[in-house]
Amino acid sequence: MDQILQRIIDFLLPMNDLFLYLFLFACAVIENFIPPIPGDTIMIFGAFLVGIGRLNYLYVFLSTTAGSVGGFMGLFLLGRFLEREFFMKRDIAFFKKENIIRGERWFGRYGYAVVFFNRFLPGLRSVVSIVSGISLLNPLWVLLCALVSAGVWNLLWLQTGYLLGNNWETVKAKAAEIFARYNLYAGIAIAGTIALALLIYYFRRWLMDRRSSR
Repeated sequence: MDQILQRIIDFLLPMNDLFLYLFLFACAVIENFIPPIPGDTIMIFGAFLVGIGRLNYLYVFLSTTAGSVGGFMGLFLLGRFLEREFFMKRDIAFFKKENIIRGERWFGRYGYAVVFFNRFLPGLRSVVSIVSGISLLNPLWVLLCALVSAGVWNLLWLQTGYLLGNNWETVKAKAAEIFARYNLYAGIAIAGTIALALLIYYFRRWLMDRRSSR
């Protein structure tokens, strides 16, 4: 993947600015549909281009955020119109039925907050968009939550990439280290939250059972 990404970057550098903005937008859209595409690395690349004075900070932010929200809402609409059984029967590679079920549990507990924090949930972004459509959530609220989530996330990584320097190899190496640490800590936080929620749930059931047995 790193070699492919490097070839893409080498191909892109000579291109004109409009093409680069469109490329960043397209990658932000596509990463929603094909999660293995390293969309956050592309965001760091956009920040690097800002850092060397090639692209405009605001335009990179707008193009990537518009792409992120557009891709999210595209999957939202797919989930809304294809409905639950379509995904459960086919067990699609990036939208496994066990992930759909897990997403439904999250929505059952936290509602729109899952959409609001979707960009900060490693491995669950695309599932969140599909399940929000399946769950028939209000499109306007989903759009607003997705916009805030993508905007904050992209701004954080754009600023991070911008501050890391103007040497691409250095930026890529440091960004990879930051991503790895973030995914580790986020995974621990998510697992801890789930464990705490389950503990509270079973403790409440235990209390209710004790009261009903009296």
